[in-house]
Amino acid sequence: MTNASLSQSLLKWYDRHARRLPWRVSPEDRRLGEVPDPYRIWLSEVMLQQTTVAAVKDYFEKFTKTWPRVEDLAAAEEEDVMKAWAGLGYYSRARNLKKCAEAIAHKHEGRFPETEDALLDLPGIGPYTAAAIATIAFDRHAAVVDGNVERVLSRLRQIETPLPAAKTEIRQEMAALTPEDRPGDFAQAVMDLGATICTPRRPACGLCPWMAECHVQNSSIAETLPRKAPKKEKPTRFGAAFVAVDKSTGAVLLRRRAPRGLLGGMTEVPGTDWSETFDVATALEAAPFQDTWQVCTGDVRHTFTHFHLRLQVFKADTTTSAAESVDGAWWSPADALAEEALPTVMRKVLAVALA
Repeated sequence: MTNASLSQSLLKWYDRHARRLPWRVSPEDRRLGEVPDPYRIWLSEVMLQQTTVAAVKDYFEKFTKTWPRVEDLAAAEEEDVMKAWAGLGYYSRARNLKKCAEAIAHKHEGRFPETEDALLDLPGIGPYTAAAIATIAFDRHAAVVDGNVERVLSRLRQIETPLPAAKTEIRQEMAALTPEDRPGDFAQAVMDLGATICTPRRPACGLCPWMAECHVQNSSIAETLPRKAPKKEKPTRFGAAFVAVDKSTGAVLLRRRAPRGLLGGMTEVPGTDWSETFDVATALEAAPFQDTWQVCTGDVRHTFTHFHLRLQVFKADTTTSAAESVDGAWWSPADALAEEALPTVMRKVLAVALA
């Protein structure tokens, strides 16, 4: 079967089985004249990096209700954006999201560029996101390759070269398969095929429109693709977190992290640096102020991209005046903690301390 025939067979499948997603214009609606909103496409693609559709939907709905246009997001306070993003991880993406919105609103008069090259000039937009926006929002021919596409094409063509070395070959295959007509729908079709049929485990080969052409269909090799190079073992870093709770109100002492670096600009409880040589026996020497700090039962464990983290949590029931020496800190009412820009690791810390 030719590439053109493969593309058309998948598009026919997509017309019947396309997933309903809040940022997507369905094939039926496109035939009725509705066009994709590049703002919603861009927002969803940034959110979907390193996470799942199920995890993103609620965040997407919140963002688009709060800031329905790119100009609205550009005008938002960065702190509000970080609060809305809290829990999605990779917080540099949220900062770049704000910068990108500002660039589009102020330098491009609220209109997204339509080409990959122009999109790549925007803050936080890399090759994948540029290709996805150009193709899905503007029907430009581009090779859109995410994790689902890597899995589908490595199986279809039996590409056994481990990732990341296989990325170039997979991108070439995607470029060759992507048709000039409906390239955006085709990109989403391959993604949907990977998400619903060509899954990591127990792929439903019997339901796949490409089954007859797939080199590994119904074979034991399918689940081994795409191959991945062995991962380096992550080091473990240690530290301490100090949760100060006001005796009379239940408010919690918080501060903001430095604007750059890991979790930059996010909110946290006071704590020590994180290092592989941290000695928990000396943790109280780094407490933000003198008080009766109690060790909480159980440590907090969290994994970042490049390391594992273990935090010992300390708690003090204190008064607001006791913490006056902590620069830049503030007391957050207990019922406002859910709205603070707390990353997941800090929410774990509070869960241990406030249990």
